[in-house]
Amino acid sequence: MPDREKPTAEDAEGPNTRARIIAAAAELIASGGPDAATTRAVAAAAGVQAPTIYRLFGDKRGLLSAVVEHALTSYVAKKAARKPHPDPIQELRIGWDMHVAFGLSHPGLFALMCSELAPPTESSVVNNGNELLRRRIRNIALAGRLRVSEERALGLVSAMCNGAVLTLLRQPEGQRDPGLSDAAREAVVAAVTSQAAPPANAEVRSAATTLRASLDRLTVLSQGESALLREWLARIADAG
Repeated sequence: MPDREKPTAEDAEGPNTRARIIAAAAELIASGGPDAATTRAVAAAAGVQAPTIYRLFGDKRGLLSAVVEHALTSYVAKKAARKPHPDPIQELRIGWDMHVAFGLSHPGLFALMCSELAPPTESSVVNNGNELLRRRIRNIALAGRLRVSEERALGLVSAMCNGAVLTLLRQPEGQRDPGLSDAAREAVVAAVTSQAAPPANAEVRSAATTLRASLDRLTVLSQGESALLREWLARIADAG
């Protein structure tokens, strides 16, 4: 009988080796950030040799790019599977909140998604994600409630939402401004649509903002009283 060919390294490792490496890298990024996903650490976690990673992904950058693409593919698929809200503006808000929640739950991955390691704009997963947002904006336009071009709306929503997530991620986790994302979202809604959510207690919040800006002119309060009042007024001004 003729000798059988020796199994290749990939055959010996199994058909799911690539997926196992990506999953191991994603877990390391989730627990320790992108710097934790060293080639050695990923190889150990996935139960493979380091050369296998280089063979399948080229280098660490290629591996991280593959992790980002995998995460984006799963995230976009979950968003696409949702039944949309009948109000197109509310659907835009829901999509915004989902994006912020994803970013805050996956800080390491989100940082990579906003870096040069993100998939190119012409990739299918990026196109699919952008198409979901375009569809939301198109539905607002079809309802006669879009006040800017669809292209301008797409750019504003993307830039502001990603910026809100990155700003929140830079704040210490226990000290994040809980209303920042909502405020940014409603500012964008007001800028691109003809129907923004009416601000709650707008006059009271405006008065609190004015008084807080004037505290430095007051001399009747002690330093501690001024600091306490400044904190109270900030809470009133930022209340949703």
